[in-house]
Amino acid sequence: MNVTETLSQGLRREFRVVVNAQSLDQMLNSKLAEMQPRLNLKGFRPGKAPLSHLKRTFGKSILGDIINETVSEQSQRAVTDRGLRTAMQPQISLDSEMEQVLSGTQDLIFNVAVDLMPEFQPADLTDVTLIRPVTQAADEDVEDAIKRMADQQRSYEPKAVDAEGANGDQLIVDFEGRIDGEIFEGGTAENARIVLGSGTFLPGFEEQLLEAKPGDVRTVNLTFPDDYSAANLAGKAAVFTVTVKEVLQPVDAAIDDDLAQKLGLESLEQLRAAIRGQMEQDFLRASRTHLKRAMLDALDSRHSFELPAAMVEAEFGQIWAQVEKDLKDGNLPEEDKSKSEDDLKAEFRKIAERRVRLGLLLSEIGRINNIQVAQDEINRAIVAQARQYPGQEQKIMEFYRNNPDAMAQLRAPIFEEKVIDFLCTQIKINDQVVSREELFMDPDDLAPKLVHA
Repeated sequence: MNVTETLSQGLRREFRVVVNAQSLDQMLNSKLAEMQPRLNLKGFRPGKAPLSHLKRTFGKSILGDIINETVSEQSQRAVTDRGLRTAMQPQISLDSEMEQVLSGTQDLIFNVAVDLMPEFQPADLTDVTLIRPVTQAADEDVEDAIKRMADQQRSYEPKAVDAEGANGDQLIVDFEGRIDGEIFEGGTAENARIVLGSGTFLPGFEEQLLEAKPGDVRTVNLTFPDDYSAANLAGKAAVFTVTVKEVLQPVDAAIDDDLAQKLGLESLEQLRAAIRGQMEQDFLRASRTHLKRAMLDALDSRHSFELPAAMVEAEFGQIWAQVEKDLKDGNLPEEDKSKSEDDLKAEFRKIAERRVRLGLLLSEIGRINNIQVAQDEINRAIVAQARQYPGQEQKIMEFYRNNPDAMAQLRAPIFEEKVIDFLCTQIKINDQVVSREELFMDPDDLAPKLVHA
């Protein structure tokens, strides 16, 4: 085998690897000789089929496996033998005609391209002070949450025979919808329950049933939204014939132990405690989001080093694919709609560069400080993923255990959070009380409101 370095420019290294046909043939013969004693082929005594026959029968298939193994091994050796730290997996491109290599008439020639990890020393952050916005669950917030739960548990009872339907009332109706005079799929129902003012039906539907009485037959005219989930109905005008069968009024659920028991708890006090605990967990997560963003901003501002071009390009490619989808779907943020494609690309490339720079920084900080992700942490993440697919838990768990790339995707955020936890021990953190509304603001909008020391 012959390895020649063909490019050394910045963080980019490229190699040309040549494995001559004779070496491949020797590897093939060795593999066939190893297999020979175990083979039982028709027309030959067990283990006695000649190598020439095995080569004609299995040669191309086995040589294909040998070539794959050789390319993988030698591309890694081209890097490890030189003590290089790569930022990504090597990129391989073949220069040989594979059919000729398999027939033994051409050497195996391929190129290996790698981007190296940049050399940098993570900055000392011990002089950094960050603000962590915090808030607590107020009693009125807990009571409001309980009230919303009680509203969801409310029952309904018949109104007076001649009473009209008002917002909050529930109508029991039959309806039949038509487009261009034709009944359409999903446009009919019997004994449908509609809570007036809830906004659960199509815009305009509930409003046209206000003041309806039992026995009324209403004609409801509306137009399906342009972004309606069923493309065949989007933007189309429809006419519904609605027969009102019953008008019910809400009966509020009492806020007491019975309500808590309906929700799976023993008492109202337990319900209050559970709601407060959930709120505090939500607040802690939001608080950490702001602190993490501030930490990443501090890291980014203190580092500047060359970035692996392939990593930046890959990250930008993912971002731009989403931008193009948003453009197509009309979901581009308002502030971006007036920008040219070149301006958008320049802006999102900077975002890609920031992500790559921070990813490399967190990786290096984790490596230097021997931060590891334990197997039980990964196992918990797998179980959490599996629980999202009831009935398929075993299948999901096997998928992750048999898929190293998927496992790596689970590991990455766990590792990142552990590095952030470590960095939080290296800096000074000042807590600042903010309102609940402020805590859930976008970090860019909240940051100017925080008082920095």
